[in-house]
Amino acid sequence: MKPSSAPLSVATSRGLFVYNRSVFDRFVARVERLPAKASRRSRGIGHLSLFDTLVHILNVHEVWIGYILPGQVRKVPALFREPGRHPKDWAGFRAYEERVWARVDGYLGTLTEKELRRTVRAPWMPGRYTVSDALLQTTFEEAHHLGEIIGALWQEDRVPPDMTWIDIGRGTSRPRTRR
Repeated sequence: MKPSSAPLSVATSRGLFVYNRSVFDRFVARVERLPAKASRRSRGIGHLSLFDTLVHILNVHEVWIGYILPGQVRKVPALFREPGRHPKDWAGFRAYEERVWARVDGYLGTLTEKELRRTVRAPWMPGRYTVSDALLQTTFEEAHHLGEIIGALWQEDRVPPDMTWIDIGRGTSRPRTRR
């Protein structure tokens, strides 16, 4: 896609992240209700445990939206070493989550159509892409990792949270039946 075009608008970007946050919150609540061993044991998924997969989703949002997009790429190596990015319990998770969402909300609050078309670069990814592309990257990465959690929950006959765009957008949820 050419840097002069953006697949997202400001309104769509903000709406997408309201949805992403709602879905993420549902998954956090579901995983947090599990016994500690169930949420923390290795399941062979991308980031091993359900808990660590949720932490990784926050890591992705923080680095892309909190550092890459605002032009603070040089701070990323130090960020990667911060212990707060690797919580060991739910209290640490909540503190880290609050920090990440504050950065995401702050950035999205200043988003403009021109900003969506601006080119950016992450040191670990080849090429250049737009802010709009980076926002989609975080969205799709969250979806892929939540898919891992869905699969792991179903393997234990545990019902995952509802995540349909339409129901969440309307603020409704369908009753889930056990399959």
